Amino acid sequence: MKHLLDKIEARQQLVRETAGKLCEQIALLTEQFAAAERTLERLGITRATMLELAAEDGIEPPEPLPPGYREVLAAFEQAGHGLRAREICEILGIGTEPRHTESVRAKLRGLVDRDILTEAEPGLFIPAQPAPATPDPNSP
Repeated sequence: MKHLLDKIEARQQLVRETAGKLCEQIALLTEQFAAAERTLERLGITRATMLELAAEDGIEPPEPLPPGYREVLAAFEQAGHGLRAREICEILGIGTEPRHTESVRAKLRGLVDRDILTEAEPGLFIPAQPAPATPDPNSP
């Protein structure tokens, strides 16, 4: 009988230790969750403020990018140079079969239509350069 009581006591100790570790993890996750919520709130306020300021200046806000487009743009940021659809597929790890490259190519053309990218040569896409500032004729 003593042997069984010792086993129960050992198991209780193990469960107490596990519960303590889980409690620490919950506290850490709760802290991370609260930080994420604060960040989302700040981003929401920032977005709303930007839209208000744009409306005051008569600027129409850009349409949000459809799913998948941000990943394509991130590939350009990662590479730092012009890319072809196949290279983007490789960077994103989505496969280079024609169905994948054609899907990416369609996104690239959509980004060209939005003036976010340009096609430097057939099939080679680069980030669009911002328009150069027009000099003010009244400035000295």
